[in-house]
Amino acid sequence: MSPAGSPASAYSAPYEPPPVDDETVGLRIADVVESIPGIPTPDAGPAGRAVPPTGAAGGAGVPGGGRAARRKASRRHGRHGGAGGAQEGQEAQESGAVAGAPLSRMEARRAARARKPGAAVMASRAIGEVFITTGVLMLLFVTYQLWWTNVRAHAQAGNEASSLQDDWANGKRNPGLFEPGQGFALLHIPKLDVVVPIAEGTDKKRVLDRGMVGHYAEEGVKTAMPDARTGNFGLAGHRNTHGEPFRYINRLKPGDPIVVETQDKYFVYKMASILPVTSPSNTAVLDAIPKDAGFTKAGRYITLTTCTPEFTSKYRMIVWGTMVEERSRDKGKPDALVD
Repeated sequence: MSPAGSPASAYSAPYEPPPVDDETVGLRIADVVESIPGIPTPDAGPAGRAVPPTGAAGGAGVPGGGRAARRKASRRHGRHGGAGGAQEGQEAQESGAVAGAPLSRMEARRAARARKPGAAVMASRAIGEVFITTGVLMLLFVTYQLWWTNVRAHAQAGNEASSLQDDWANGKRNPGLFEPGQGFALLHIPKLDVVVPIAEGTDKKRVLDRGMVGHYAEEGVKTAMPDARTGNFGLAGHRNTHGEPFRYINRLKPGDPIVVETQDKYFVYKMASILPVTSPSNTAVLDAIPKDAGFTKAGRYITLTTCTPEFTSKYRMIVWGTMVEERSRDKGKPDALVD
């Protein structure tokens, strides 16, 4: 054995490693904070003074302590009637209602008033319904004017044209005087693809609104018939709605043919001139020698009249033509009607 105090005696005891933490070997917050001289601890106040533990000054269970913490806790628990207390009261009331707790009479009245729409809401709903109803009615009226009147007028004019041609084929109608509203001829405007019956008179309901064109035969505006030796054959027709046979007469150019077909003859005119706008009271356009057309002597003329601008009846548009051929039906169709 080595003598006592020798170096060998210092290492005679077996080596024991330090105890290992069973929880973890990573970093963690110590249960007890040891103070190191010169370094303030997290709980230390200024100059190394310790801060009272949580809850010591702020009351039991109040985090942070101090006056501000007490005010915050007071608002949270509704001690002073703050927003927090009101919110909790509302949540409690809602939870009670959800749970089926019965409401008092006052609470039931308040709930009923809350569910009932106010006067402003009712007024806005009524105004909205009025606008919607008005819009629907206007849409129906526009549809009637722009679509249905044309459909009906085309059907009526087509039936009149077929009836007129059947009567001609059977010899039932003879040239002569015609009753107001009675069809007696067909108007052809090849450039516009228009074939429409011509009736006696310009009555709106009996003639024009039925899709036909009317011959000016009334006193004061009476015009000649196509077979007259001289004169002006005046016709009126709608430009928009009710068949709108004269909608595009503004597209006619000098020399374009206009043909009037009767039981015995074809009367062929050539477009001569146009007056784009004039007053509805300007009946001089129907004179036997219409000077506005540039004619200076008697002849055989045709005048087409319609409204302008489109979809209004404020003014009139006038188209004139002069006859260039009178052809018997037994000689066949004129060149203007031959495809």
